[in-house]
Amino acid sequence: MNDKREIFAELHQPGNPLLLYNIWDVGSARAVAAAGATALATGSHGLAEANGFPDGEQIPFNLFLDCARRIAERVDLPLTVDFEGGFAVDAAHVADHAQYLAETGAVGCNFEDQEVGGPGLHPIAQQATRVAAVVQSGMWVNARTDLFLRKMIAGDNANDRSLLPEAMERAAAYAEAGAHSFFIPGVSDIELIAEICSASPLPVNVIKPDAVEIAALANAGVARISWGPRPWRLAMTALTEQARELYRDRRPA
Repeated sequence: MNDKREIFAELHQPGNPLLLYNIWDVGSARAVAAAGATALATGSHGLAEANGFPDGEQIPFNLFLDCARRIAERVDLPLTVDFEGGFAVDAAHVADHAQYLAETGAVGCNFEDQEVGGPGLHPIAQQATRVAAVVQSGMWVNARTDLFLRKMIAGDNANDRSLLPEAMERAAAYAEAGAHSFFIPGVSDIELIAEICSASPLPVNVIKPDAVEIAALANAGVARISWGPRPWRLAMTALTEQARELYRDRRPA
């Protein structure tokens, strides 16, 4: 285990969460590092959009690897990368892709259980096999369940407590497969977050809900907080607004 991987592992402390303000290229990585970050995390949406591709494994895999490599080489902090669904379905190809990602210098990755571009989630046993394939790379594997996020995207209640039994079954299976943390994007109810943290065999990662303070998430037992596509969207909105003011002022009367 290399030094950055060890440092990254030690940063996952329930009650004292690792803060990962998501980045998408070397420039954004340097900006977040300069602000005091202890580790870096790409978001799949921002990284893809910054290179002219939609989210959902639409960026060419070799370009994805090159982006990760450039960040890891040029910013001296532990880097975790959003690996989406591994850019493959079968475990053998996922394992190969994870090894390629580890060779970029990334020390961790997010790995999700939804069928990328498909209608649902991989069955638990199949996803556990896929998680085990990624674990072989030696990276810190942040096993993500899309149970709650799928509800949110569909316009339904992402804090649906009826999803809790399956979420915990998935957490247990992914832990057994060797995953290192459990990611629950979409959940925003602090009581549900606390219950998941209490029941999960793995440290829990959430995307920060707008209405919940970091201190409350820490008190709930969260070990890792990320921001997903929000930093990319905020940066692009600010750039557009600044440019709009410039061009508005220069229009002929």
